[in-house]
Amino acid sequence: MKLGKVEFCHFLQLIALFLCFSGMSQAELSRSRSKPYFQTGRSRTKRSWVWNQFFVLEEYMGSDPLYVGKLHSDVDKGDGSIKYILSGEGASSIFIIDENTGDIHATKRLDREEQAYYTLRAQALDRLTNKPVEPESEFVIKIQDINDNEPKFLDGPYTAGVPEMSPVGTSVVQVTATDADDPTYGNSARVVYSILQGQPYFSVEPKTGVIKTALPNMDREAKDQYLLVIQAKDMVGQNGGLSGTTSVTVTLTDVNDNPPRFPRRSYQYNVPESLPVASVVARIKAADADIGANAEMEYKIVDGDGLGIFKISVDKETQEGIITIQKELDFEAKTSYTLRIEAANKDADPRFLSLGPFSDTTTVKIIVEDVDEPPVFSSPLYPMEVSEATQIGNIIGTVAAHDPDSSNSPVRYSIDRNTDLERYFNIDANSGVITTAKSLDRETNAVHNITVLAMESQNPSQVGRGYVAITILDINDNAPEFAMDYETTVCENAQPGQVIQKISAVDKDEPSNGHQFYFSLTTDATNNHNFSLKDNKDNTASILTRRNGFRRQEQSVYYLPIFIVDSGSPSLSSTNTLTIRVCDCDADGIAQTCNAEAYVLPAGLSTGALIAILACVLTLLVLILLIVTMRRRKKEPLIFDEERDIRENIVRYDDEGGGEEDTEAFDMAALRNLNVIRDTKTRRDVTPEIQFLSRPAFKSIPDNVIFREFIWERLKEADVDPGAPPYDSLQTYAFEGNGSVAESLSSLDSISSNSDQNYDYLSDWGPRFKRLADMYGTGQESLYS
Repeated sequence: MKLGKVEFCHFLQLIALFLCFSGMSQAELSRSRSKPYFQTGRSRTKRSWVWNQFFVLEEYMGSDPLYVGKLHSDVDKGDGSIKYILSGEGASSIFIIDENTGDIHATKRLDREEQAYYTLRAQALDRLTNKPVEPESEFVIKIQDINDNEPKFLDGPYTAGVPEMSPVGTSVVQVTATDADDPTYGNSARVVYSILQGQPYFSVEPKTGVIKTALPNMDREAKDQYLLVIQAKDMVGQNGGLSGTTSVTVTLTDVNDNPPRFPRRSYQYNVPESLPVASVVARIKAADADIGANAEMEYKIVDGDGLGIFKISVDKETQEGIITIQKELDFEAKTSYTLRIEAANKDADPRFLSLGPFSDTTTVKIIVEDVDEPPVFSSPLYPMEVSEATQIGNIIGTVAAHDPDSSNSPVRYSIDRNTDLERYFNIDANSGVITTAKSLDRETNAVHNITVLAMESQNPSQVGRGYVAITILDINDNAPEFAMDYETTVCENAQPGQVIQKISAVDKDEPSNGHQFYFSLTTDATNNHNFSLKDNKDNTASILTRRNGFRRQEQSVYYLPIFIVDSGSPSLSSTNTLTIRVCDCDADGIAQTCNAEAYVLPAGLSTGALIAILACVLTLLVLILLIVTMRRRKKEPLIFDEERDIRENIVRYDDEGGGEEDTEAFDMAALRNLNVIRDTKTRRDVTPEIQFLSRPAFKSIPDNVIFREFIWERLKEADVDPGAPPYDSLQTYAFEGNGSVAESLSSLDSISSNSDQNYDYLSDWGPRFKRLADMYGTGQESLYS
């Protein structure tokens, strides 16, 4: 019958006890045959009672102490005179000895895995004298191993990977189990491996623990991970042996065994023709069941009519093929494109080329949609040239634009005035002819860059832009002049023929051959005895003295007119005056003091600056005279001189007043206090000579009820009117009162009415009123004279 695990362990313990007892009996027999040990005086007989080792089973589970062995000396006669003593490792704590019989017992459960053997010393003593009767002997108690430890996987659980599609027998990983039992005794530590879970895909070598593949063509895309359970069993795997398990997670790594495949055989995309260059038209992707580097693809256009119009690239993240535009689309030129695109793996595995081509193709059709486009100019830039002497209205050039759409809508032209602020040019709205609108000046602006707008007649929102660069050609229209304001001095002690100034000229024109100036003195200055001019023929001239003995007291400043002619066609000339000041110089010819500093103006002032200063002084004098005159006129009495002939005065009433700030023309006190009594005042803006024509002054009653009511009514209207000015504004009320003391002076109806007004007195006012006297006089003869 088969024994269980526990029964088998008890059976082994009984066998071990039997072997130990047999060894102990033979040890006692060998000791009994040895000679007795005597110690008398100096002589001693040596006896042999040395033991190599005792054996004791580990893991004893009994209730009584475990018998280990027996010590016995030949001197011991059994009368109790000999006492046995045990010392060393575990003495008294683990191992005890019967001092009378020498029997050794183990009092505790022993574990070989904790300590495999113990070293002890035994001694036999005379009980009465307590002296040794045998020499001290050392022996070993070895713990006999039993199979009490199962195998353990110290490095588990394990993870491993193996490429998919690997052949049978491909090594995956090696597992190792350790057994704490004694590997030198029996089979307690002899381990064999087996696979409990993971079949039929994997197998394990029983002795080495190497896990290998057991099935061919395992596909990661079908299943990429397997969980294996590996068992390690001691006792060489026999029944009754102990076992341990571990798990192994095996992942199938990817290989490039799947070619890319497009999900569809054809694609179609619609794009507007206005799509900018480099824009994305479409994204397509070929499916690949592989992952990582094995799924990386390359796309290319292998055929079609859009090879130069489109290009395809790959998105490194998504492995998509990105189709973009390389050139502008034009619906009117071509309405659709067809592309044949191929996708292929970057790195194909030659082991799997037999599965089929690792590439695939698809067709992409791109439909171009029509878009209402702005007019397009025939040229991106129109260079034009025009002379600055051209007349207003002359044609400079023509631009042309057309509607690229199939409708071919008419185009109207205009100039973007932001590029032609001065409005130098005009353009014909229908023909695109550009003409001059103002006189041109190259020296002001040599190149005009203008933008021409072309607008569709049917859709004004569609505007195209063309660019025109108009270069102004130079003509000789600027006379030469001094290059700078020269400050020329001549020393009093100057010698004849001495150069006192070198002059040059500038010209705003730019002739193609460069400037060439000719210098000379004017006709009036040619025969002067003071200075001469020498043309250096290099666009410069030198001013030389003709005499010596210049004296500041006689003449401190000389004006030398110089005639300059350019080389243009036709040539232009100008006369420039050089101011020469006489100065007192030191021995080196450096001016110290000039007469102009003491008597006239600083030498640095030019003729233009002097004229400006004089003009400012003259203007100030005129203003001062006007102010003095106005003040004197204001101080004149308002009463006319009786001797004056008031009929000779003509009065102009064209003064509109000074506005809100003019407090001289109006007395504001009357508005602030309605009860004020008017005094006789005349308006300051009226000429005193016509005072008699104004309305006679009068004093109103202290409380002018009519005027007060008028003011209060206007104030109430302003208060309730939301659109009226704010409270701090000035309200002007043209109130004339109820009547006039002078009554009506109008004569419009004097002829038609029976007015008895007599205007004969007009004849007495002098010849200037004769015409009025003839018109309004009563005499018949005066009407036609």
